[in-house]
Amino acid sequence: MKAIILAGGLGSRLKPFTEIIPKPLLPIGEKSVLEIQIERLKKYGFNEIYLATNYKSDYVENFFGDGTRYGVKLTISKEAKPLGTVGPLTLLKKELDEPFIVMNGDVLSLMDFGKFHSFSVTKKLPLTISIKKIITPYAFGNIFFEEDFVTGLEEKPDIITYALAGIYSMTPEIFQYIPENEYYGMDLLIRNLLSKAVPVAKYETTEYWLDIGRIEDYTKAQEEYKLHFKEEK
Repeated sequence: MKAIILAGGLGSRLKPFTEIIPKPLLPIGEKSVLEIQIERLKKYGFNEIYLATNYKSDYVENFFGDGTRYGVKLTISKEAKPLGTVGPLTLLKKELDEPFIVMNGDVLSLMDFGKFHSFSVTKKLPLTISIKKIITPYAFGNIFFEEDFVTGLEEKPDIITYALAGIYSMTPEIFQYIPENEYYGMDLLIRNLLSKAVPVAKYETTEYWLDIGRIEDYTKAQEEYKLHFKEEK
């Protein structure tokens, strides 16, 4: 099975760390973010992995080689210019001739990628997105009223939202909706599909998940590495 890790981001919100090391190579415990992702994908049968790179691409290529030491076939794809979160896939169009998984290079997750892949295949749609439930405590009571009179009180309710988890499953059919050699993001792709009445499936992941987009997220990942990933083989 095939998977693509989007590893070309600048990591601007993680400076100064990313001024020297590309974000996907930042260490989490004894491993880099990309190493953890590759090992997780291999665990669920993904043996052909493509790394879509741009910023400090040579660092990534020199670090991983052909993937032999991870037990996978690893291919480095290099952008000549930034292509966003979806555009880089067009550089691999010929290789992606079966359903495949795409994931952001700054996501740590204990998702069962095998289940996700199987679920998306049964849907037979160009795109399946994974979502994660986010519960944010609200610091104040919520007052309900009609005109000048209070009708109720909800004490410090949680705010519940669902975030894109940065992990997707696609079929080769998706390429008819992605312009080649253009900067193109996942948000545009989803809106494009919906505007054309093409169904987009969703899969809710309930496992551990963390987006390492900010300094505080990176610190949290360091703290939680031993709990969630230390024993991963």
